[in-house]
Amino acid sequence: MRLSVLDLVPVRTDQSTADALAATVRLAQTADRLGFTRYWVAEHHNMPSVGATSPPVLLAYLAAQTSRVRLGSGGVMLPNHAPLAVAEQFALLEAAAPGRIDLGIGRAPGSDPVTSVMLRSGRGDEDIANFPDYLDHVRAMMSSRGVQVQLRDGDYLLKATPAAAGEPRLWLLGSSMYSARLAAAKGLPYVFAHHFSGQGTEEALAYYRENFTPSEVCAAPTTFLTVNASVAETRDEATALMLPNLQMMARLRTGRPLGAVDLVEDAQAAAVSDSEQRIIDSGLRRAVVGTPAEAAEQLAALAEHFAVDEVMINPVASAHRGTDPATAPGRERTCELLAKELL
Repeated sequence: MRLSVLDLVPVRTDQSTADALAATVRLAQTADRLGFTRYWVAEHHNMPSVGATSPPVLLAYLAAQTSRVRLGSGGVMLPNHAPLAVAEQFALLEAAAPGRIDLGIGRAPGSDPVTSVMLRSGRGDEDIANFPDYLDHVRAMMSSRGVQVQLRDGDYLLKATPAAAGEPRLWLLGSSMYSARLAAAKGLPYVFAHHFSGQGTEEALAYYRENFTPSEVCAAPTTFLTVNASVAETRDEATALMLPNLQMMARLRTGRPLGAVDLVEDAQAAAVSDSEQRIIDSGLRRAVVGTPAEAAEQLAALAEHFAVDEVMINPVASAHRGTDPATAPGRERTCELLAKELL
């Protein structure tokens, strides 16, 4: 089984943004050293617990400090950006780190409605409606051929980079049937965000495989999924390290104000409502959590159930009070213990 890492650059209550970035560099270097297949970073905005706001900026930073692992976006939320800007950014990343760049694209805004409007400079929902066309535009502009833009006085050649020697690998991301249908119709590799809700994974992957249309990008259905993970020497410790993330998701889904990710001791002392506890329990059941042997068994079962040969873990372990703010030992240890079992 291939293992990969999804990183939202979580910001704990004891961390500055600079600390969280330093911890991410250490985690990316750990994944690079241990043989993980790819390391993806997300795009979220105006969230106190998430430091990953600009995938191309962060990927350039990580590319300079890693040597082997594939680096990518999980993902760029295309309605927030002009397609040409996305194509230029990732064509440039591919030129700087050839053969190592993945461009994962999603349709969701990655933020609240107010922030989304500000990101789009007041544009309406036409960017969401035009998402399939924008996807084609990004792909065409990143290629060495470019794309011909039809004007009244003739065609205009548009390229994301003047002399592309390679192209980033394009992936479509999603957590619904919409993305499964679009990926199948366009013949694109597809990643399901199982870590986010765990709902509809089987249906979406089955539809994608059964209705896939081969393309220049992908000759056969190609897919994997994501899952939250926390691994430690004991199951109790792994669960304790995951609790702050579970509580944060419960607050998000019940409409409570969000803050940075709590430390373990604060999460253990926090009061939660019955509805929040149900969300926490559900998230714990969907996650990979436990000792190295338990976690490896859970990952193998997940891969077999959904018929994938790669799983991308989102290492969500928080930290205990007194931890160096520029580190995330629970997240690093999750990767190290899984690699020892599976890689």
